[in-house]
Amino acid sequence: MHTRRTTRRFRTAACLLAAAALLVSGCSSGSTSSTASSAAEEKGAAPTALPRSTPAALMSYYEQKPSWRDCGVPGFQCATVKAPLDYDAPSAGDVRLALARKKATGPGKRLGSLLVNPGGPGGSAVGYLQAYAGIGYPAEVRARYDMVAVDPRGVARSEPVECLDGPGMDAYTRTDVTPDDARETDALVAAYRKFAEGCGADAPKLLRHVSTVEAARDMDIVRAVLGDKKLNYVGASYGTFLGATYAGLFPSRTGRLVLDGAMDPSLSARQLNLEQTAGFETAFTAFAKDCGRRDDCPLGGRGTGPEQAGKNLKALFADLDARPIPTGDADGRRLTESLATIGVIAAMYDEGAWQRLREALTAAKRNDGAGLLALADSYYERDADGSYANLMFANAAVNCLDLPAAFDSPDEVRAALPDFEEASPVFGEGFAWMALNCAYWPVRATGEPQRIEAKGAAPIVVVGTTRDPATPYRWAEALADQLSSARLLTHEGDGHTAYGRGSDCIDSTINAYLLRGTPPADGKRCS
Repeated sequence: MHTRRTTRRFRTAACLLAAAALLVSGCSSGSTSSTASSAAEEKGAAPTALPRSTPAALMSYYEQKPSWRDCGVPGFQCATVKAPLDYDAPSAGDVRLALARKKATGPGKRLGSLLVNPGGPGGSAVGYLQAYAGIGYPAEVRARYDMVAVDPRGVARSEPVECLDGPGMDAYTRTDVTPDDARETDALVAAYRKFAEGCGADAPKLLRHVSTVEAARDMDIVRAVLGDKKLNYVGASYGTFLGATYAGLFPSRTGRLVLDGAMDPSLSARQLNLEQTAGFETAFTAFAKDCGRRDDCPLGGRGTGPEQAGKNLKALFADLDARPIPTGDADGRRLTESLATIGVIAAMYDEGAWQRLREALTAAKRNDGAGLLALADSYYERDADGSYANLMFANAAVNCLDLPAAFDSPDEVRAALPDFEEASPVFGEGFAWMALNCAYWPVRATGEPQRIEAKGAAPIVVVGTTRDPATPYRWAEALADQLSSARLLTHEGDGHTAYGRGSDCIDSTINAYLLRGTPPADGKRCS
C-alpha cells in the first residue's frame, strides 16, 4: 500500500505538469491543430542530428568516471557528473548533475542502463527512481537493467532553480486566475512578474540554459559515463519530449526508447495549452459520468449528466471566488477558487483519485476545504512545513525557454477566451489565463515548434492513452507520425500515461520490447 500511494503521488504531481495551469496546459480544435502542424512541417525536421564523433571540447565531459556513493536509501547509489553550462561555449562553466542508480539484481544477462524520467518538466527523476521505478518497475526489467535517473539541469538535486519562498508561493498559488475586472487582472500580472523576477534573480545564468535540447545533450554525457553505447530510456509525459529530442539529436545512439503519454513537439505553446484544456475536459467528462452513477455524487447526485455536473462545479468555483472557505490549515490558508481548481485538476491524472475527489468536493460543499487543499498541495509539491519542492519553478523555467510565450498580454488572453471555453466549459477560462505566465519571463525563448523525425533511430515505442487529460491521445498519434521509426501503442482508458497502471497488455508489450528488443506492431491497442 505504501508503494502504491507513493507511486500515485508521482503520477499525479511530478509526472503531470507538462500541462498544468501555471505552466504548460493545453487543448484545441482540430482545425487549429492541423494549421499548427502544417506550419511546423514548413520549418522542417528538428532538432538536427549532431555529428557522431564527440567534439574535442566536450571530450573531458564524456570521459568522466562517476564516483558512486551510498544515497541514504537502501539499494541505491548516487553520483554527480558535470556538463557544460553552455554547449556553444564549453569553457564558460559547468552544471552539476545528480545521478542515482540501482544495479541490476539478476538473474539473466545485464542489458545495460535504463534511464527513467517522470516528466514535468521539473519532476525529479532521482526521486521517482528511488520512490517508484527502482522498486516498482517489473522485476524482470529490474533484474536485467541498472535502473538509472538523472535530475535534469535546474531540477531538484541538479542545481535547482528557486523563485519564491514558501509564503511567497502560498500567495502565488491562491492568486485569482479568472480575473473579473482590471484590478484582479493587474494582480495576476503582478504575481506572474514577481514569480519570474524571483527566478531571474536566483539563477540569471542557468535560466538561459535549462532547455530540453540541453537536457537531452546532458543525457548523452550520462550515457557515455555509464559505459553504454546506446541510450535505453523510459520517459513519461514531458519525458517523452525529452526522449524524442534525444533521438533527434543522437539517432545512431538511440537504443530502446519508450515514450509514454506523448507530447507533440510541432505545436506552439498556445496550441499545447488549448489542446491540453480539451484533454482535461475529456477527463472531467469521464469522471462526471462515473460520479453520476452514484447516489452520493457531490455534483448533483445519481443521474446527473456531465454537462450539468460541470455547471455545478463551476458554481462551486464561483462561490469560492466570492468567499474562500476554511481548511483547518496550520498556516491559516483558506480554499480559494484557484486552489480548488488545481485540486480538481490533480485528481484528473489518475482515476484512482476520483473517490478522494468526490469526498473532497462533498466536504467543500459543507464549508470544509481541507480535502481540495490537500490535493492542490500534492500537485504543487508543498510540504507540511510550508516549503515547496522546485517542481513549479523548474517547470516554468523549461517551458518558457522551450517555446515562445502562448500570450504576450492580457488582451491576447481575452481574445482567446472563446476558444478555450469552447474546449472546456469547466477549465477553459482558468487555463487561458494560466498560459500568460511566460509573457513576463526574464529570458527569451530559444526553442520553437518543430517536428522531430529522428531518421536512422532504432524502433521507438510511443504510448498514448485515449482519455489522457494532460497529454491528449492526438499528441501520441502526432509524435508517432513524426518519428520515422515509431510504433504507436494505444491504451484505451483513463488517466495519464499507461505503463505500470494496471493493463497487462500494455505492460507485457513494453516489457517484451525492453527485454528482447521486440517492438509491438504499429497501431496495437490495449484496454
